[in-house]
Amino acid sequence: MRVLAAGDEFVGTDLLVSAVRAELGTAADCATLSLPWPIEPFGPVGGVLEASGTEEQVIEALGGAEAVVTQMAPFTKKVFAAAPELKLVSVCRGGPVNVDLAAATEAGVAVTYAPGRNATAAAEFAIGMILAAMRRISTSSAELLGGTWRGDYYAYPNAGVELEGTTVGLVGYGAIGSRVARVLVAFGAEVLVSDPFADPAAIAADGAEVVELDELLRRSFVVSLHARLTEQTHHLINADKLALLPEGAVLVNSARGGLLDYAPLPEALRTGRLGALALDVYDVEPPPADWALRDAPNVIATPHLAGASRQTAERAATIVAAELGRYARGEALAHVANPDVLG
Repeated sequence: MRVLAAGDEFVGTDLLVSAVRAELGTAADCATLSLPWPIEPFGPVGGVLEASGTEEQVIEALGGAEAVVTQMAPFTKKVFAAAPELKLVSVCRGGPVNVDLAAATEAGVAVTYAPGRNATAAAEFAIGMILAAMRRISTSSAELLGGTWRGDYYAYPNAGVELEGTTVGLVGYGAIGSRVARVLVAFGAEVLVSDPFADPAAIAADGAEVVELDELLRRSFVVSLHARLTEQTHHLINADKLALLPEGAVLVNSARGGLLDYAPLPEALRTGRLGALALDVYDVEPPPADWALRDAPNVIATPHLAGASRQTAERAATIVAAELGRYARGEALAHVANPDVLG
């Protein structure tokens, strides 16, 4: 079987090839393509929103391939039209946003994805963000390295807050949110969860409490976002919702930028409505030079790193290669984004 391994600087081409060979052995004839993400940002390509490289690069690299394993290569109507032999595109992301699913279905190409590949990394990162915000770890570090010793952080009004005994609200309880909850419970936090799609029994078994979103916001000193971004959850946390938080609350968003309305955040920080804000995702990535939060107080900002662990890359390659193995053996695919194509 001819397989295209289209890797990048995170899920590398060599990593994909090794995973495919481990799954298929010598039955795989691997062609390769290396893409520049994340050294060069992804962006819209030929109608798909998040991709790296060009349609022409992919078409040239395919060379009659029956299957593809990739993270960022664009698979558009133009690419599918140029690749009649193609039957499977296995994408090592939580959703195949680099693939035109309608065009894939029309071309008879199954598209799979890799749910949970970064759940551990993202959960650990969220915990780190919560701790950093509550205990001023990164802001005080930046001040010290800049020459300022903030002894006043030991003054009672400025001192940090412990996780033990603190109420933490989690908005979303999927693979990431549920991991975060279990760690928080182990720290001794009281954990509230708002997620209309989660199993209340599973949440209770993890030691957390199910509540409506407004109640979660009113009761939680820390709120961490872990929901999927949909039309219904866009700007789920806006000025009205921020007003429900207790004075000085901590807000963490390491999920999706669109969950949060960023416009009211600078004022919320300056007035003390928010005591700290920790962000890994943004409404515009990267944020512009005149970004209003650059000079707002008590902000932690990282460049969309929550899923960036070596194990995430390795796990992603293993997941897509396993789908390729199922396809080669004629077995049911595990995570199909366009099941209609299977007939």
